[in-house]
Amino acid sequence: MRKESDLLGEIEIPDDAYWGVNTQRALENFAVSELWLPHIFTKAMAEVKLACARTNFRLGYLSESKFEAISYACEEIREGKYNDQFVLDALQGGAGTSANMNANEVIANLAIEYLHGKKGDYFFVHPLHDVNMHQSTNDVYPTASRIALLYLLKDLELQTGYLQEEFQKKESEFHQIVKLGRTQLQDAVPMTLGQEFSAYAEALSRDRWRIFKCRERIKVLNLGGTAIGTGLGAPREYIFRVVEALKEITGLTIARSENPVETTQNLDPYVEVSGMLKTLAVNLMKIANDLRLLASGPHGGLGEINLPAMQAGSSIMPTKVNPVIPEMVVQVALKVIGNDGILTNCAALGNLELNQFMPLINYSILESASILNKATRIFADKCISGITVNEDVCKEHLMKGSILATVLVPELGYKQVEALMQESVERKLNIREIILEKKLLTEAQLDELLEPKRMYKLGF
Repeated sequence: MRKESDLLGEIEIPDDAYWGVNTQRALENFAVSELWLPHIFTKAMAEVKLACARTNFRLGYLSESKFEAISYACEEIREGKYNDQFVLDALQGGAGTSANMNANEVIANLAIEYLHGKKGDYFFVHPLHDVNMHQSTNDVYPTASRIALLYLLKDLELQTGYLQEEFQKKESEFHQIVKLGRTQLQDAVPMTLGQEFSAYAEALSRDRWRIFKCRERIKVLNLGGTAIGTGLGAPREYIFRVVEALKEITGLTIARSENPVETTQNLDPYVEVSGMLKTLAVNLMKIANDLRLLASGPHGGLGEINLPAMQAGSSIMPTKVNPVIPEMVVQVALKVIGNDGILTNCAALGNLELNQFMPLINYSILESASILNKATRIFADKCISGITVNEDVCKEHLMKGSILATVLVPELGYKQVEALMQESVERKLNIREIILEKKLLTEAQLDELLEPKRMYKLGF
């Protein structure tokens, strides 16, 4: 163990730990949830620290040797080599101060070793004076949060588009399959299975556009604003250049806030982005539940489609296979919807110049984006791409009961179709058989009425 001290006194830290006294105290204070920030946030924090160091070096505030050592440390963290050193619970007091200090201390100690010193010898590189130069938690932590979120949103837009394309493939594959449409879980009118899948694809197309647009809402950064957005404690030239350095490092479309006080104070952009994520979650849940219903059975349910069999479904019922992928998607959607409620309340509870609940906002939004990313890809690869149709079942459902009535009305008239339907019930025959028996229409005429191409037309 090595010893470090702060204004509260001396504390022991494991020899192999790259964190320091502030992180160690936070470890002891906030051991509550076992919720950890994703590695993408650690990467983003390292990039923010690198941008700050680069700007300070260019302006002559940081020596070349210290800059080189800090740059080395940040690059190592960006590559994920020291993720195990970012150890704090996501639910922490202090508006993210502990997470910022965790980054400062790990970077400083890595830089110290690069300069052939020993961990804790902050004469070489100091966590606050060097790594945190011209920064505050209140501009660094939110900036890292937004950078991480921008990375996740960029990926999510791609994954949503990929899922949309899988539905479009099924739309094309199933465009000739006529089936029964349903409203309020009751028999309605004929449609094609392709039309049903086209509706899912269109909903996802809107989600893809929303995600693209909501990246605009989160790209404005308060970096350089320090404690409350006024820039107190930082040089003017640094304030105007640091976001450009971060843009060089990340390659993201980002911009310096024209009003850093406002950007520090108000977190409504997070609420807006969360609302977009919630909308995607709502669509995914609706689609996943529809697929479960259409595949239900396979013998006692609708059974019109088959979902890919992914694993055994029961420890007591042999051959049972459950729709596990749609079930997972529904649970992910529920988590995202729940996170939206948490985040909304957190954003509203901020006080005056800062939102003290930024750690929970950060965790909730990053978790939502991250799990949607993974779930969307799995949904596409392990469910949608492998869906097949039970054509005979679709046809059987279509020919039963009163389904053909609406299609026949333009040809035979409402009153005659009504009488035919009553006869169908009394004689326990489908209406097609009665029409052919009475020679009201030929078999070819009936087939033409149910041609898939008629389902694509608006009206008759």
